[in-house]
Amino acid sequence: MNVIESLKKEIEKIMDNDSAHDFEHVLRVFKNAESICKKEKGNKKLVLSAALLHDIVSYPKSDKRSKQSSIESAKKSRIILKKFSFSENEINIVSDAIRDHSFSQNKIPETLEGKILQDADRLDAIGAIGIARVFATGGSLKRPFYNIDDPFCKNRQPDDKTWTVDHFFQKLLKLESLMNTKTGKLEAKRRTKILKEYLKMLKQEISS
Repeated sequence: MNVIESLKKEIEKIMDNDSAHDFEHVLRVFKNAESICKKEKGNKKLVLSAALLHDIVSYPKSDKRSKQSSIESAKKSRIILKKFSFSENEINIVSDAIRDHSFSQNKIPETLEGKILQDADRLDAIGAIGIARVFATGGSLKRPFYNIDDPFCKNRQPDDKTWTVDHFFQKLLKLESLMNTKTGKLEAKRRTKILKEYLKMLKQEISS
């Protein structure tokens, strides 16, 4: 797997410093993907390559191009993979997985490798690390933590472009039901319990 180590060094050089989508995020997704791949028997080389390359283009959430990030990452990944002598078929599998993994694309990947990447990336959006990432993003965009009149979206539609806690209801709590693999589902269930426990504790602390 020397090609994976070489690819890892290449990606580290070109990743930006957005704390929610930095090289540490890539490494966590890589670790998740490796764990799922082992149990689900995917192609390790392709899964790990996709994990390393999945966020090489990541526009800020406030940028109107944000929904294009996975599409642009897929295109850029093809150029990089050619440098590392991947076959055309391998390049297609990896780039398709990257293109389809994003939540905003609203797609279920066709290949097992794509399904594993999507699960691995979504796992990093939930659990303890997911909580850290959502508030890092909210802080960078200067959003208030919550709507003081209805913090937990009881009587309104979530609006995570305005309030950070709304992102739990708009996306994060839905991810468990959207996982593709048995391994992903089990880990998502564990991490979703952390989200729910956090929201329960937050409610106790901010209720008047």
